[in-house]
Amino acid sequence: MTSYGRDLAALATWADTSDRSVASLVRADLEAFVRHLMGRGLSPRSVARSVAAIRGFYRFLTIDRRIDSNPSDDLQAPRTWPALPKVLSVEDVDRLIAQPDTSTARGLRDRALLEALYATGMRVSELIRVRLTDLNLDVGYLTCRGKGNKERMVPLGSEATSWIHRYITDARSELLRSGASSALFVNARDGRPLTRVGVWKILKGYGRQAAIRRDLSPHVLRHAFATHLLERGADLRAIQLMLGHADVSTTQIYTHVLEARLRTIYDRCHPRP
Repeated sequence: MTSYGRDLAALATWADTSDRSVASLVRADLEAFVRHLMGRGLSPRSVARSVAAIRGFYRFLTIDRRIDSNPSDDLQAPRTWPALPKVLSVEDVDRLIAQPDTSTARGLRDRALLEALYATGMRVSELIRVRLTDLNLDVGYLTCRGKGNKERMVPLGSEATSWIHRYITDARSELLRSGASSALFVNARDGRPLTRVGVWKILKGYGRQAAIRRDLSPHVLRHAFATHLLERGADLRAIQLMLGHADVSTTQIYTHVLEARLRTIYDRCHPRP
């Protein structure tokens, strides 16, 4: 019952942004609200629950003769859409990446690490396997080993290239503590290669510093990488290759993110939605 009330309250709040009452909404409005929910990244199950609450509410209004016809007849949640990944804004990413203190060796490593994650969209398992010999900073790309040990070349971009170069030149040898490692990113404690858990801790720590109020993981930066590229016109096939997806259908989740955002903006801003 609590979720039912919460779903109807969300509909009322959404209607109120257009100075409308819930009873005055028509079918097109309800469809726009469903797209709004998807655009917020709600799971298909949560959207389906909200749609069920809406249909029950309008059925009651119709039976009670408060409205003449039921605008929610056959209203459906878009069940074919998978759960949409949570995506950081460009501003959130910029704030996160700016957190490390680059006057220290550890901070330089962390800045280079965050730049590399966002610039390449690598999985954390791929990042920790990158070796010095995998880099081609003069050209601006690295070789990445993904699932099934398949290799792919991923562009780095000038910012990531610059910070990785600074880390290698000014900080990495200090972190190695006279030891030796072929890994690009090494632990500040003993100079050994960073682990998955180590990268997660680094990311979460800077997320708290940046006041990003959501769970952060390397995969969230991977989602941001793909979504931000797509929003700026990148080809889906190119994103597939950079992410290392075997099938383009896996990459198509990001088109759903973009479509939901664009539709929400259209519904909110167009004078005749």
